[in-house]
Amino acid sequence: MERIVDRLKKQGKIVVLSHGVFDLLHPGHILHFEAAKREGDVLVVTLTKDEHVGKGPGRPVFSQRLRAESIASLACVDYVAINEWPIAVETIKKIKPNIYAKGSDYENPEDDLTGKIKDEHDAVQSVGGRIHFTHEVAFSSTEILNRHYMVYPDQAQVFLEKFRKKYNADQVIHLLKDLKDLKVLVIGDTIIDEYHFCQPMGKSPKESIVASRYLREEAFAGGILACANHLAGFCGSVDLVTCLGKEDSREDFILDHLKPHIKSKFFYREDTPTIVKRRYVWDPFLVKLFEVVFLNDHPIPLSLEKQMLNHLNKVIGSYDLVVVADYGHGFLTPAINDLIARKSRFLAVNTQTNSANTGYNLITKYKKADYVCIDEPEMRLAHQDKFGKLENLILKTAKKLNCQHVTVTRGHLGSLTYSKKEGFFETPIFSKEIVDRVGAGDAFLAVTALCVAQKIPTDLLGFVGNTVGALAVRIVGNRTPVEPVPLFKFITALLK
Repeated sequence: MERIVDRLKKQGKIVVLSHGVFDLLHPGHILHFEAAKREGDVLVVTLTKDEHVGKGPGRPVFSQRLRAESIASLACVDYVAINEWPIAVETIKKIKPNIYAKGSDYENPEDDLTGKIKDEHDAVQSVGGRIHFTHEVAFSSTEILNRHYMVYPDQAQVFLEKFRKKYNADQVIHLLKDLKDLKVLVIGDTIIDEYHFCQPMGKSPKESIVASRYLREEAFAGGILACANHLAGFCGSVDLVTCLGKEDSREDFILDHLKPHIKSKFFYREDTPTIVKRRYVWDPFLVKLFEVVFLNDHPIPLSLEKQMLNHLNKVIGSYDLVVVADYGHGFLTPAINDLIARKSRFLAVNTQTNSANTGYNLITKYKKADYVCIDEPEMRLAHQDKFGKLENLILKTAKKLNCQHVTVTRGHLGSLTYSKKEGFFETPIFSKEIVDRVGAGDAFLAVTALCVAQKIPTDLLGFVGNTVGALAVRIVGNRTPVEPVPLFKFITALLK
């Protein structure tokens, strides 16, 4: 494409470039392309690759090949190419169009969720071109797909039809952008998640095991580190208190994998390495074969507990929100939990049940919390009630902890949120696409805790949490946090 455009320009042709997703070709696109073509002699259209379409699960509906072929069939379009990069800046610099055409909805940079239209404008100017905004009749691919192509699960479609009548994307995004001023303290266990990718070869002739060939490995900042990274995308002040092992602290790795504006206070435990959870994973299917955990989950020594109590006693009252992710690995002792419950101005808590603590790490060990966020098995374990009505268990928890807000995540069943003032709200899942469940609960906790502390309406809480969860389960491990821009784009796609 670069060579073709260079040849055309040498022939004196004026080349116009239009770039976008164009997931469903509709009259608005055709009018835009025709208007763009009128500005020059040759119209080139470039498409966003499938992997870079950041509109959430289920998108694009049509593959890049189908989208390209549909646009190529239009008489006004001369050339179509699939863009290799997430945005058009590199393509603009390579193709060097005379004119870069965008729809009028990009004319106001403040309305651009990605903030990239300015970069594209600068790129066009750098190659001697100009940007042109077309003002044709507007349609929305996303709205048409939402209404007629059943992009989301059936329950989600019904929910969203009602939800759109009460909220629009701009309202929700505005509320989420307002979270940036909260001052947050995050407390919990540091966990390094390792994925050792391997290829099963078959059963060993002499042993009852499956032998696997090692391929590669990758490490992620998990546990409370992941929570801190999620939070730091949405607010500007995030402090972290956690415990590392003295034997093998992994401190350099941890600092490299935390966002730069997170301020960390590390305590060091002499009798253990930093917790590592090593999962052996069948690549490319992400099937977890087994796990080895490097862990000392005895309570921390009394001397270390005293250091922790002294530090928290000095600082905890200065935060708008304290988020505790309690993985039950010995760091958060009863004395520390008691101080956190008494001194926090607003406390959000998750107590995780895992293979090391089943039945021992219950939400009821906290004496007070303002927001509880746990999954359904964790709620049922806390009350030793396998089949009882979930709403009743939530009310018991709220009463015991003097808690105003509770969310229970339910996997494929969505989530159930409760507010003492507003009652119960049930929210379905917005995607059935799952790459990896690891870390999804931490992402849900982090963003919804901010929402509750900011007093966002309870019926919005489940919606925001489930959008975050839908994005989180598409991320391998904690490779990246859920970031605001992809979340805002997903919310926009859901509510059109």
